[in-house]
Amino acid sequence: MAQRPLDIIHRALDSNVLVELKGGREFRGTLKGYDIHMNLVMEAAEELQNGESVRKLGHVVVRGDNVVLISPSLED
Repeated sequence: MAQRPLDIIHRALDSNVLVELKGGREFRGTLKGYDIHMNLVMEAAEELQNGESVRKLGHVVVRGDNVVLISPSLED
């Protein structure tokens, strides 16, 4: 049976993910929640530039219409 996109995101809950936003900004953190609009709640989030952490943010909410991709983080 085919998987729906939100099913895949649901399996990533409580895992480290990499989120890329419009404009090229990237964030890494633990995915704690989401909704049907792909608004994301992340914990222990940090902003990345060129794959390196540049700023620790803690808890963040990312507006779904800015999300370009969500990927499992290689740094788990």
